[in-house]
Amino acid sequence: MSFLIFLLCGFLGGLLGGMGMGGGTVLIPLLTVACGVSQSAAQGVNLISFLPMSLIALGVHAENGLLQKEGLLPLILPAIAFSLLFAVLAAFLPEEALSKGFGLFLTVLSFFQFASAFRKKENAGYAKCTKNIPKI
Repeated sequence: MSFLIFLLCGFLGGLLGGMGMGGGTVLIPLLTVACGVSQSAAQGVNLISFLPMSLIALGVHAENGLLQKEGLLPLILPAIAFSLLFAVLAAFLPEEALSKGFGLFLTVLSFFQFASAFRKKENAGYAKCTKNIPKI
């Protein structure tokens, strides 16, 4: 039965990650709360699962002409470097510090999401990217 719960958590995290929400914001709490996985293990699984999801998403966006190639490398290289740095740092931090830090991150993220819901200005870059997506 636990395998099915892990499978469902992975499916939900991957689905939301593929939709652009950020699968880690869902996958880590699912693994820690629903599956009893330690915070450090959940964050490690999230980092590992992020690699194939991001590569697939990058390929899909490039195929659909939604990828702005200018400035991509200066964005990717620091992201990889800091991901590796904080993954190593997370391995040495106590579980409680990781849990509280991740909780703080989710709280701050929720405030930004809440504030962005009330903004009237439309993001021109987002509108430009979504205009070629067929309506269902």
